Amino acid sequence: MILFTPTQPMCQGTSLEDGREASLKILLQFAQVLLRVIDEGKDGANVDYLSKIAELVICGRADAKSKYPPTMVGQIGVQEAVTEALSAGVPAMTIVNEGLARGMRTVGEHFASGRIFVPEVLMAAKAMKAGMEVLRPHLAAANTAPRGRFVLGSVQGDIHDIGKNLVRMLVEGAGWEVIDLGTNVPPEQFVKAAQEEKVVAVGLSALLTTTMLQMRTTVAALRQAGLNTPVIIGGAPVTDSFAQEIQVAYGKDPQDAIAFLEQLSPA
Repeated sequence: MILFTPTQPMCQGTSLEDGREASLKILLQFAQVLLRVIDEGKDGANVDYLSKIAELVICGRADAKSKYPPTMVGQIGVQEAVTEALSAGVPAMTIVNEGLARGMRTVGEHFASGRIFVPEVLMAAKAMKAGMEVLRPHLAAANTAPRGRFVLGSVQGDIHDIGKNLVRMLVEGAGWEVIDLGTNVPPEQFVKAAQEEKVVAVGLSALLTTTMLQMRTTVAALRQAGLNTPVIIGGAPVTDSFAQEIQVAYGKDPQDAIAFLEQLSPA
């Protein structure tokens, strides 16, 4: 049985510093109202399960054993909520789209607007992953395919991956399969992945001005290989004008990457 109600401010009183605690409380209050508004008119048998899963993702509550957030110790997490939803007959793909992905979309939007920070995103991604582990065999049995494949990596010479990892987690949360090539990826590796994996798009990340120039080299390698695969670039030194110069899309944050992919392959 679900151990909390949709209106309960589940994440209140977490052990974040005061400013971040306040922003997280506001985020959850907003999310709860938004989810209830969206749910009006939907099948009531499924709505409570899906809303609660989304809220648990936003809170970063992975499972009942987790110590995060501190005020939810002893309560269920995404893992248990997903199990209950499956037992109640909610389809696995519905749980992904309207529970897990819905929660991660809210997390991504609020990260982009500065309302929450990297630690909260990481905990939300961990919670989403806990739910996906429960769902994986059900999705495989139903032969459920992801929305598409997205190749991602930090360009050659760049070993930084925090921004890239955030993009990966949020794009996965939106229902895409991400082929993460890692860091210091040479152009030919991007070319090989784009050729072999039937990808929707390629994402290039760089943190340094010097390595940013490798984006131009990588895009040129893709085009010389005869690939017209759409490319999006991002990272601290990257600008929209540079993206226009090398004729690719620019993403200032993970939400831009999701919007870019959704334009290429609408749900």
